[in-house]
Amino acid sequence: MDCPKCHASMEEVTYGRDLTIDRCTNCKGIWFDTGEVEKLKGKWMSEFVDTGNPEVGKEHDKIEEVDCPRCGKRMEAVSDDKQKHIWYESCAEHGIYFDAGEFTDFKYETFMDKIRTLIKGKRP
Repeated sequence: MDCPKCHASMEEVTYGRDLTIDRCTNCKGIWFDTGEVEKLKGKWMSEFVDTGNPEVGKEHDKIEEVDCPRCGKRMEAVSDDKQKHIWYESCAEHGIYFDAGEFTDFKYETFMDKIRTLIKGKRP
């Protein structure tokens, strides 16, 4: 499987014994198969799978036409319901893709997220 943003190869990263996600070897974006992000969000220290530079992630937010790495169909550009400044891509059939740094931000809901949402806003 290739990264939907930079098209580099993806590596499997295992958290614990039973959860494996895919992370880009280049930009460090993360692909979560359906249901995986919800499982990983509540896990202790799970943010350490998000090893990428958030500044690279911000640059990749500008890439709007992104295809699902599983089926090749165009993914929907989405803003998180609670943290509108987090922009990710979603395939209704297969999963979601976070740019570098977005999973860590997604995992923790803080007062600063409200400020970030005011500055960045909802995805157009």
